Amino acid sequence: MTSYLTDVGPGAGARTPARSWLHTDAPTLSLNGDWRFRLLAGAPGEPGAAGALPAGEGIDDVSLVDFDDASWESIPVPSHWVLQGDGSYGAPIYTNVQFPFPIDAPNVPDDNPTGDYRRTFDVPESWSEAERILLRFDGVESRYTVWVNGVEIGVGSGSRLAQEFDVTDAVATGENTIAVRVHQWSASSYVEDQDQWWLPGIFRDVTLQARPVGGIDDVWLRAGFGDDRSGVITGEVTASESAFPVRLSVPELDIDITWASADDVTPMTVDAVEPWTAETPRLYEAFVSSAAESISLRLGFRSVHIDGDQFLVNGERVVFHGVNRHETHPDRGRVFDEEWTRADLTLMKQFNVNAIRTSHYPPHPRVLDIADELGFWVILECDLETHGFERGGWAGNPSDDPGWRDAYLDRIERTIERDKNHPSIIMWSLGNESGTGQNLAAMSAWAHERDPERPVHYEGDYTGAYTDVYSRMYSSVPETDAIGRDDSRSLLLGCTAPESARQRSKPFILCEYIHAMGNGPGAIDQYENLVWEHPRLHGGFVWEWRDHGLRTRDADGTEYFGYGGDFGEVVHDGNFVMDGMVLSDNTPSPGLYEYKQVVAPVRLTVERTTSGPDAATTLTLTVTNRRHTADTSDLEFRWSVETDGVATATGVVELDPVAAGAVQTVALPELSVPASGEAWLTVEAVLNKDAAWAPAGHSIVFTQFNLASQRTGLQGPRLTASDVSDAIAAERQLGPARFKHGELVSLAGQPASGPRLELWRGPTDNDRGQGRGSYEHVDPWLNNGNGEPAPAYDTVWRAAGLDRLNSRVELVETGTDAVHVRRRWSAANSRDSIVTDERWQLVDGELWLRTDITPTSGWNIVWPRIGLRFELPTDIDGASWFGTGPLESYPDSRHAARVGRFEAALDELTVDYSRPQETGHRSDLRSLTVARGGNDWLQFDAAADARGRRPGFTLTRHTAQQLDVARHPHELPDDDVTYLYIDAVQNGLGSRACGPDVWPDFLLRPEARTIALRFTAL
Repeated sequence: MTSYLTDVGPGAGARTPARSWLHTDAPTLSLNGDWRFRLLAGAPGEPGAAGALPAGEGIDDVSLVDFDDASWESIPVPSHWVLQGDGSYGAPIYTNVQFPFPIDAPNVPDDNPTGDYRRTFDVPESWSEAERILLRFDGVESRYTVWVNGVEIGVGSGSRLAQEFDVTDAVATGENTIAVRVHQWSASSYVEDQDQWWLPGIFRDVTLQARPVGGIDDVWLRAGFGDDRSGVITGEVTASESAFPVRLSVPELDIDITWASADDVTPMTVDAVEPWTAETPRLYEAFVSSAAESISLRLGFRSVHIDGDQFLVNGERVVFHGVNRHETHPDRGRVFDEEWTRADLTLMKQFNVNAIRTSHYPPHPRVLDIADELGFWVILECDLETHGFERGGWAGNPSDDPGWRDAYLDRIERTIERDKNHPSIIMWSLGNESGTGQNLAAMSAWAHERDPERPVHYEGDYTGAYTDVYSRMYSSVPETDAIGRDDSRSLLLGCTAPESARQRSKPFILCEYIHAMGNGPGAIDQYENLVWEHPRLHGGFVWEWRDHGLRTRDADGTEYFGYGGDFGEVVHDGNFVMDGMVLSDNTPSPGLYEYKQVVAPVRLTVERTTSGPDAATTLTLTVTNRRHTADTSDLEFRWSVETDGVATATGVVELDPVAAGAVQTVALPELSVPASGEAWLTVEAVLNKDAAWAPAGHSIVFTQFNLASQRTGLQGPRLTASDVSDAIAAERQLGPARFKHGELVSLAGQPASGPRLELWRGPTDNDRGQGRGSYEHVDPWLNNGNGEPAPAYDTVWRAAGLDRLNSRVELVETGTDAVHVRRRWSAANSRDSIVTDERWQLVDGELWLRTDITPTSGWNIVWPRIGLRFELPTDIDGASWFGTGPLESYPDSRHAARVGRFEAALDELTVDYSRPQETGHRSDLRSLTVARGGNDWLQFDAAADARGRRPGFTLTRHTAQQLDVARHPHELPDDDVTYLYIDAVQNGLGSRACGPDVWPDFLLRPEARTIALRFTAL
């Protein structure tokens, strides 16, 4: 194989030093657009093969300008070739930890898809006056060679890094030809094993720029913020002597100075400035100009400082409510789109996300402009990951191989130099999951030397040898708590005692946590509580923001979002790429709503207090402002009272702005409580004016308070069924229900059956994962909260036969107003069983069903659910209900659920997770009305049990068993049935797909439960 593909260096040829991505008026020509394209087999000397090179010639033997490209096809640049055409250009590959080629660094397989690109472009006559002409590639996967007019310019590498080449001597005025040969696999692929799709091609912008004589090659304006609210501008100008004098202008600050030479570029103090923060992203327009060129920048004055174990911006502790963000789009892959990206970051702000880790590479440079403008704390990560070496014990890992040192240093240099002007970037990250070694330490040293004002992050430096913060992935709640405690004496992961002490002296962040794969995650609140209990803990970054599904079609032409294995990959990591809080079709998941509520920067608490000599009772609202520095002057606090879900009163709470870090308590107006029914007070903080990312009225957070907490809701009657007998009536009508031989056959005149005991649920991704072990039989506070190694829950449940329970009728009794059926449920080859007693009875003309569910004593596993399943007609439109909503909720994920009246169409009651799984459960049901044919049809009222617990419901087109076997939503069958699940209880969600198990409080051990329902035909 050709040597330049296996070269571990950073590139070759007329590469120019890394510099900032600047907004300049220097003449620039975009080379984006349609290019001629052909895909080669990639192996040298394959005569006769489709698309192969001429016989006897290798991929480095032929200059592309020697070919007639008339027979080539056309491809857009930027794009990924595997996402173009009809599949003839190959297919995407998804791996997480695996390499999709033999681990034989730095060698690559002969089967190496290679794309040839060519186009012509015109250079204006005026460019002949330029000092230099630079050709810039902002992103090419993976290694590539460039020719201009038949002259080989150089070799580029670093797929997500910008590379400029000096093409001054190769271009001419008039028509020119550029050719680029891009190889999917190269030595660089071994250090670009990020958890994402492998998508080759020129996928970011290609530009040509005429650098004027006397131009400014680079500018860095550091804008510091002092304790006295002064600003300090520290400038760095890279230019030849002919560029001077250079002028700096910041009109809003009345700054207009001229630097006569590079020696004059010294720090200057500004008396008073407004600081930049993620909450108040104040930017000042600045201009740096020479006689030949003008550059515009936006200054954000802020200081970043680590004081002991505190991470401070502008002197205040930062808490990251962040997400890991890959660049991904279902059609374009990693190709940047301005409108899409702005909408993406706007959605983050709307859901209380305040920070981004650019996993695991620098994004398109415009992303950072938008982050500066909207306001995010950004950890900017280098394009580096060698995760595939882990399975071999990191043998051969480039991170500790001196031969790769130059490539590693080149990558961090190009990362920092491109984006150094952005105030949103408050930390540099060396990369991700690359083991450890001398090359990473060298990167850190280079970063500290180049930019001493920003700390350096790298999660894999567990001992803290060369990084400034202690960072971990998926540490459990107990371990995170131990890290936060000052008095903890436990050794930290991979650390000796002195190394543990060193790490405890630093700020701690969770660079990945609460793995958001499928339905979940659970326990967000437990991590959030720790952040405010231990100041050393600075929050974290959810893995991850968005599913990476790629829009594709099956053999029948049905469109769906594909994941690993859907494109014929030899090795892949399945749907592990679908682990975001936003679905591939841009739908926020219920987990994102839960996250928004839990991490809200303002906390609301309503309490009933008693005071005064007459023991008067007063309701108070406490507002806790957990923002970084902003007060609450942008918020309005609205209250409303609902009785049985119907609004009866509304108002606005009057209170002064609450300063950051402060707490304010005010009395609420006197509220009348009705004599009967449920009365709930809801208080909500909303924007009082339009923001750049949301309109006025946008909700930030809410809280609810039960004004009639002593009431437990509907109570079911005691069902005696005194007139039943052993004689089984052939047919019996009880109100809206009709029975044959004791079996339900219709409800309200429509076919129906049930109740069927259901312990199974369509396994969630977390149910299928083994993550950090199981808490089922161990104390979660031991062993750093890692639990014990155990099979995934779905494996345990399947082995117990919970997906295939059979019933045996033990007793049937019928009477004029009652039906009683006792069944025993068990699975083949199992001694364990569950008994259900179904008692249907008319009481005062109302039909009631009471079902007692009683397990035998042999069960010793966690259950997915305890519920009943009814089969209803297929033409159900949807439902309205009084209970919690509007979205699904589960025992460890229900902060976003509020009590009220809601309605939804049938298909809106479930979520199309990329892999079908348990979905749609809504907790604490009071009343459910099912509609068909455009009208209300049947009402189910749920009674609280003896302990005041209410069941939840799921209304869906599919059974739990159908969800289990389908790989994609479009593979689910179209049944002539709608299924209603009434669950006494569900197991929690957790995040065991990659992180910790369901917390024991929410693990469902077998228990006896009772479900009581009242049926009313409408």
